[in-house]
Amino acid sequence: MLDADGAVRLSLGAPDAPVLPRSSNKPLQAVGLLDCGWHPDDAQLALAVASHSGEPQHLVVVRSTLAAAGLDETALQCPPDLPLGQAAAEAVLAAGGGRQRVLMNCSGKHAGMLAACVALGQDPATYLDPAWPVQRALQAAVERLAGEAVAHVAVDGCGAPQHALTLPGLARGALALVEAAPGTPERRVADAVRRHPDLLGGTGREVTALVRAVPGLVAKDGAEGVYVAALPGRGAVALKVEDGAWRAAPVAVVAALRLLGLGPDVDDAALDRLARPPVLGGGEPVGELRAAF
Repeated sequence: MLDADGAVRLSLGAPDAPVLPRSSNKPLQAVGLLDCGWHPDDAQLALAVASHSGEPQHLVVVRSTLAAAGLDETALQCPPDLPLGQAAAEAVLAAGGGRQRVLMNCSGKHAGMLAACVALGQDPATYLDPAWPVQRALQAAVERLAGEAVAHVAVDGCGAPQHALTLPGLARGALALVEAAPGTPERRVADAVRRHPDLLGGTGREVTALVRAVPGLVAKDGAEGVYVAALPGRGAVALKVEDGAWRAAPVAVVAALRLLGLGPDVDDAALDRLARPPVLGGGEPVGELRAAF
């Protein structure tokens, strides 16, 4: 956890060991997309940051991103999947549909990478190659914002390059977005997330509820228990649940944000639901999860 000036305020575990932030890297990577000369609207930029639930409003924006670049969903190279959102997945199956690339939760990021490739005049078919200009721009943005070199480049679940960082580096990157001056690529990403929390996740998603509950907050969840959140004038939090279990991550990030101090306009009831979710027995609450720090 970092203060507003970037100094470490709270450190638990082994924060200086590099981790793969998974989708929590997306806000930093989105700055690299803008650095390539891509000119999205706010909804398209928010979808590039998202791990979306595959709801109709998400698919509309993914397709609009591709269409603006003269492409369609056949250009996507993320794996075919069902929507991440349970209701959306059930709706696809009930209609007789199945796995599609556009339904995959990272299709917004992939559409953004394709559009950035077109903006650079590069062959879109090469957009996932770590050695090609788009991916070099994304890595450069991640390193600049995090204030450290990427420790390793792996392949994420969606097939795109994934950049290993320390947790302080991930937190510094998020803090750089929320503290950036208006008009900068960093601020554009932050503002797009704030304006479209529904696109960032989806119906019933913790990250959508969190951004809605705290004015000015930028947050992003990631697979394997990763979370990053930053608030201007307050600081930033980055965490990785060691065993990768997801249920601890929202509980811990809300507790950490409250330690940083939140303004008077937050939705405390919404935060309480994230911070102390019930443990059910026989379908009824028999306990709750709580942060232990």
